[in-house]
Amino acid sequence: MASKAILGLILGLTLSLPSWADVIKLNPTHPTRHVVVKNDTLWDISAKFLQDPWQWPNVWRHNGQIKNPHLIYPGDVITLCLIDGNPMLCVDSAANSTIDKGRLLYPHMRTADTEQAIAMIPSEAIRPFLTSPKVINKDELANAPYIVDFSGEHVIAAEGDKIYVRSILKPEFLAYTTYRPGKTYTDPDNNKILGYEAEYIADNVILELGDPATLRITNTDKEVHRGDRLMPTSEEEVTFNYFPAPPTDFIKASIISVFNGVQEIGQYDVIVLSKGAQDGLKQGHILSIMQKGKLITDPFHKNKNELVKLPDQDAGLALVFRTFDQVSYALVMNVSKNIRVLDMVQTPEK
Repeated sequence: MASKAILGLILGLTLSLPSWADVIKLNPTHPTRHVVVKNDTLWDISAKFLQDPWQWPNVWRHNGQIKNPHLIYPGDVITLCLIDGNPMLCVDSAANSTIDKGRLLYPHMRTADTEQAIAMIPSEAIRPFLTSPKVINKDELANAPYIVDFSGEHVIAAEGDKIYVRSILKPEFLAYTTYRPGKTYTDPDNNKILGYEAEYIADNVILELGDPATLRITNTDKEVHRGDRLMPTSEEEVTFNYFPAPPTDFIKASIISVFNGVQEIGQYDVIVLSKGAQDGLKQGHILSIMQKGKLITDPFHKNKNELVKLPDQDAGLALVFRTFDQVSYALVMNVSKNIRVLDMVQTPEK
C-alpha cells in the first residue's frame, strides 16, 4: 500500500537573487492559471511559467515541516497572482475548493495517495535504465558466473526455463540478472576507455546451489544464450524525483551513445555522457546540450579553403539521472535543434 502524506504547499516566485543560478525569469507566454491533469510533470508545469523549468525548486517554496515538496495532484490549480504587490505562484488544492482564489495558500492538512502525485519527470522514460543496463569495468563481466547449459533440449532459453550456471556456491543474493557484453564506451577526445556496457538480458532466481547452480528465468528482454553472464540483481535505491540544479563546477562532456537505436536524438531519449561521478556529475544535474558547430571551408580567405569551425549552438537540456565512475545516463528534457551522438553537453552558462 502506498504511503500517506500530509501535504500543503506554498509556491513563491523570486525575480532577483544574488546568484545568477537563482535569477528567475518568467516565460513571456506564461498562462495565468494551469489545472493539473494526469500525466503532467513538475517540469512541464514549471516550463509553462518559467524560462528555465529546471529552476522550479526556487519557486516552489514550501513549509519547512513538509518533507516532500513534489506532491501536487490532478485537479490542483496553479495560478500566477499578486501577494503584497509581488508576483507569486499559488496552488489551490482540489481538496480545498473553499479557499478564496487568487491568494497564497497556507499549509493545510491533506491526506493523499503518493502514487497519484505528479512526478518531476516522466518516470516511464527512465524506469528501464535505473538498474539495467549498467556500465562496468573490463573484468567484472568476464569474471562473473556464466550459463553453461539449459534444462531440456533448448537451443536458447526463455522465461520459465531452468538454466545451469557456473558457479554460484555461496550467494549473498537469491536474485541474479543475466547480462551480455555490449558497447565499449570511449572518450572521443582521447580514445580512453571509460567503461563497458553490460546489456540487460533476463532476470533469474536461484532454485538450487552447486556447481553448476540451478536458476529459473523469471523475465526476459532478449533470448538467453549459453555463455551469458550473471551478476547479483541490483538493490540500488530507485528515485524518480530530483531537485534539478547545474553542477557547481564547469563540466563539459560528449554524447557518446543513445539508447533505442535512434539517429536524431529527441525529447525523453536516454543518452550516455563521457563524464561521470569522478568528474563531479550527480543525479539531478542539469546540463545544456550544445550542437557541435560545423567544420566548413572558407573560400574567401587568402589561404583558399581554410577550415573554419562554426560556433557550437545551444540545442536543449538534459537531466542526469544515473552516474557511474566515468560515464553517466541523462534524459533529454527538451530540444530546439537536431542533436546527434558526439554533440556536447555542459554546465549551463549565465
